[in-house]
Amino acid sequence: MTNTTARIALATLLTTATTGVLAAESATFSIKALTPETAMKAATAALAKCRADGYQVAVAIVDRSGLVQAVIRDRFAGAHTPETATNKAWTAVSFRTHTSDLVKLTAPGQEAAGIRNLPRVVAVGGGVMIEAGGSILAGIGVSGAPGGAADDVCAKAGIKAIADSLEF
Repeated sequence: MTNTTARIALATLLTTATTGVLAAESATFSIKALTPETAMKAATAALAKCRADGYQVAVAIVDRSGLVQAVIRDRFAGAHTPETATNKAWTAVSFRTHTSDLVKLTAPGQEAAGIRNLPRVVAVGGGVMIEAGGSILAGIGVSGAPGGAADDVCAKAGIKAIADSLEF
């Protein structure tokens, strides 16, 4: 067998083996998502934490695709806070990172600075991924506390309230 013939035979064998593996894969997949009740529990807990700290905020929960599951706005939270909270949660799941981490990554002069110009992106703390079992289940966004760090504290309190029911 010549060197060229051996290469062709090997390529054919690899192609056949790969095709068989691909054909054996399922055409569908399953995902985990929060129930509406769990999303509301997280949102309510985040709101309660911010209230306890003296802040009027809005809290939003989006599913792993960025679709809204729950939004709650406290009485005196600014008119902009529901949309900002939603977009913080959307940003977290869309970029698969907490928005507080995007602050540095997208700062002026950084390679990813242009991300801030995309629609819906909010590169300010307060958007946190909700994860369990190695998967992103949802995102939580909080807006209205004085600064992203305070929004993060409230968002994490929301996640803590549902953490025991998420582990799988």
